[in-house]
Amino acid sequence: MTDKDDLWALEKRFWTEGASDAHHLTAKGAVAVLPYPAGILVDEAIWRNNAVAQRWRTVAFSDLAITRKGDVAVLAYSVSAERAEVPIYEALCTSTYLNDDGVWLRLSHQQTPNGPQE
Repeated sequence: MTDKDDLWALEKRFWTEGASDAHHLTAKGAVAVLPYPAGILVDEAIWRNNAVAQRWRTVAFSDLAITRKGDVAVLAYSVSAERAEVPIYEALCTSTYLNDDGVWLRLSHQQTPNGPQE
């Protein structure tokens, strides 16, 4: 697997696997910018937010873009995500990763809802 493949697989894990796994793969001091009401979350506040704790059953990424400069990589994409009893969630997203001694850690994540949200 290439770093590019690893990063996309890691990004999918953040959407679908448990919060404890995602927490372990997140850099200390990370920032998340999520739709209302979550807003801007920093470091441990990310993991105390109910919206972050809930995982998605399925996700589909499209319009993939990635750029890398040294030990930093930025992923940009559209997501369509589904979980029980919630309308399909569509958003434009970016995530920034830092390669810390061979381990990719997510440093930031941002979501902009794509279209009307209920």
